[in-house]
Amino acid sequence: MSHLSSPPKKHKGEHKGHNPPRGSERGSSSRDKDRSATVSSSVPMPAGGKGSRSSSTPQRVPNRLIHEKSPYLLQHAYNPVDWYPWGQEAFDKARKENKPIFLSVGYSTCHWCHMMEEESFQNEEIGRLLSEDFVSVKVDREERPDVDKVYMTFVQATSSGGGWPMNVWLTPNLQPFVGGTYFPPEDGLTRVGFRTVLLRIREQWKQNKNALLENSQRVTTALLARSEISMGDRQLPPSAATMNSRCFQQLDEGYDEEYGGFAEAPKFPTPVILSFLFSYWLSHRLTQDGSRAQQMALHTLKMMANGGIRDHVGQGFHRYSTDRQWHVPHFEKMLYDQAQLAVAYSQAFQISGDEFYSDVAKDILQYVTRSLSHRSGGFYSAEDADSPPERGMRPKEGAYYVWTANEVQQLLPEPVLGATEPLTSGQLFMKHYGLTEAGNISSSQDPKGELQGQNVLTVRYSLELTAARFGLDVEGVRTLLNTGLEKLFQARKHRPKPHLDSKMLAAWNGLMVSGYAVTGAVLGQDRLINYATNGAKFLKRHMFDVASGRLMRTCYTSSGGTVEHSNPPCWGFLEDYAFVVRGLLDLYEASQESAWLEWALRLQDTQDRLFWDSQGGGYFCSEAELGAGLPLRLKDDQDGAEPSANSVSAHNLLRLHGFTGHKDWMDKCVCLLTAFSERMRRVPVALPEMVRALSAQQQTLKQIVICGDRQAKDTKALVQCVHSIYIPNKVLILADGDPSSFLSRQLPFLSTLRRLEDQATAYVCENQACSMPITDPCELRKLLHP
Repeated sequence: MSHLSSPPKKHKGEHKGHNPPRGSERGSSSRDKDRSATVSSSVPMPAGGKGSRSSSTPQRVPNRLIHEKSPYLLQHAYNPVDWYPWGQEAFDKARKENKPIFLSVGYSTCHWCHMMEEESFQNEEIGRLLSEDFVSVKVDREERPDVDKVYMTFVQATSSGGGWPMNVWLTPNLQPFVGGTYFPPEDGLTRVGFRTVLLRIREQWKQNKNALLENSQRVTTALLARSEISMGDRQLPPSAATMNSRCFQQLDEGYDEEYGGFAEAPKFPTPVILSFLFSYWLSHRLTQDGSRAQQMALHTLKMMANGGIRDHVGQGFHRYSTDRQWHVPHFEKMLYDQAQLAVAYSQAFQISGDEFYSDVAKDILQYVTRSLSHRSGGFYSAEDADSPPERGMRPKEGAYYVWTANEVQQLLPEPVLGATEPLTSGQLFMKHYGLTEAGNISSSQDPKGELQGQNVLTVRYSLELTAARFGLDVEGVRTLLNTGLEKLFQARKHRPKPHLDSKMLAAWNGLMVSGYAVTGAVLGQDRLINYATNGAKFLKRHMFDVASGRLMRTCYTSSGGTVEHSNPPCWGFLEDYAFVVRGLLDLYEASQESAWLEWALRLQDTQDRLFWDSQGGGYFCSEAELGAGLPLRLKDDQDGAEPSANSVSAHNLLRLHGFTGHKDWMDKCVCLLTAFSERMRRVPVALPEMVRALSAQQQTLKQIVICGDRQAKDTKALVQCVHSIYIPNKVLILADGDPSSFLSRQLPFLSTLRRLEDQATAYVCENQACSMPITDPCELRKLLHP
């Protein structure tokens, strides 16, 4: 594993790692250059001896993790380690026995988490060290994002980066004093092994415990000051025009003209950046910069869709590309990527009218429906990158997704009639998708040699060029390629599948409700809106506690397919509320069913009660009680692989104000944006979704009101007209004429708007003034899209 000795550095705060080598997991770059363990204590640590790694197979005697529901914790249930889940039992033991806590954080589809589990946590000798000299605690970062964020802040502040697995040593009072990411089991030429680190820390705890405790307190105090986000003396947020311009310029400077995206390698989808660029284009569309923003976003989406980061055989997108060309991915598939990219491709279709983008959006949702959906309407978290090439073999990354030239030629041997040269379907397929006899994955991207001779499908030519190359018509080539993809898909079904993380998270389910609702609305497909509705029903039935009004963070799938919960339940975090509220608002606009809007308002009230910082402004990531004992209570300040929950909340507050007219939500939005002023001023590109919210707050929100019967054709025609246009800063309201309806009670002015000649009628309202009544969808389009 010497290829990991010096990966590029990871920028502080990057979410889920934005620059590991192929196969490394979400930015574990703090393991490079002897940084596998970073000791924040100034006390020198004595060297530990090097022992031989146990070659024993994993014990089949379970530890206490066997009683957990998390797929990640269950993966460690047979380690010879006395693991504890995060909780009071572990903390009490550490205090009673005066032992440091070893905290290990990961998630079930994490490649390097699997590696460390196999190399170290299955090792008998290392297991004894962890069990005898430490209180060892395992955490699924997706179950407890608050724990993950607090200690990742420490690791990033005291080392060259962060990522997963994250391994941190804590005092019995939960204050960190040593941190790192992946550790090899034994010492190497440039890195300290995990066994050595354990021996050193054990010795330091015995000999210099007071110095470690004092230093830990100093680091914690410094982190508290550094992580504070507050309004301070500021009364108003910064200028949206200035922040917009600076954010765009920073993105423009890092843009890859040839392949799209915003880094050399690795490259991440970052839908929040694409969303910002679309919004920037809309407000600057008559300028050169506006055209440039649109081109950057559309080109990036097209190159991603043609690249190997997209699963051309089974649909959906992989986590990231290990190269500049979007060619060789890290093969893990995450629900939150599918959700956000479905929206991004739908918006690209709204803006460009090019069905290429709408086809990609539909493909993403086809994958989610088939592979990540529970029968009751919920959505699973992820599919692993690793799987056995054949049954009984050791899992390898990408084995499920790659192809040899011989496999493709055997599956597609039919001659292609009418070609200018002898040609089989397999040869045509290989040419179009860039497959070669030797494989199209370079050795530099395959340091362990697992993908030798294999190919990742990537679209190398347009249909027109492929057709011209062989003298064929375009539609004929399209049919041949689609037939080929279907045959590969059927053949792939016989391969061992990657592990499915069947845990269901409220936050990611909320994002997926948005994905289906927005795409269904834009494309006018009720079937997709129905999937969004079923997702929302699942959230309300299985992840909402009626008595307390609170969301639950997680639920799980039993072996029989029924939905289970942990006991006690894992309650929701800020992102769960923010993403679910966004999903419900998107679902209301797509379906015009006001029950979803009513629930969104109730959840926003609960979010405000549990997370709002009444002194400094903005929302904390976790409840005060749930995070009791943690050294920090943070506010997430980065839009990364997922948007910051504060950024999403700013948008939600603006929309809720538009739906209800309640001034307190607008006031909260202004306070939130003011609290994050310094963060936006310093690095606006780290918060593109919040900069977008800032722009929306300082512009005028459109209230588009359709007066009509929800099921009537003329009403649907006006609604579909609105959905076909990219208008991010608006709320769409259906006024059915019932003065006792929920929205009529919220917005009394709706009762003054009338249908014209008993036809469905649209009004566009801004600043408490409404347009003349419009009954023709074409006239409405002209007004909304001049």
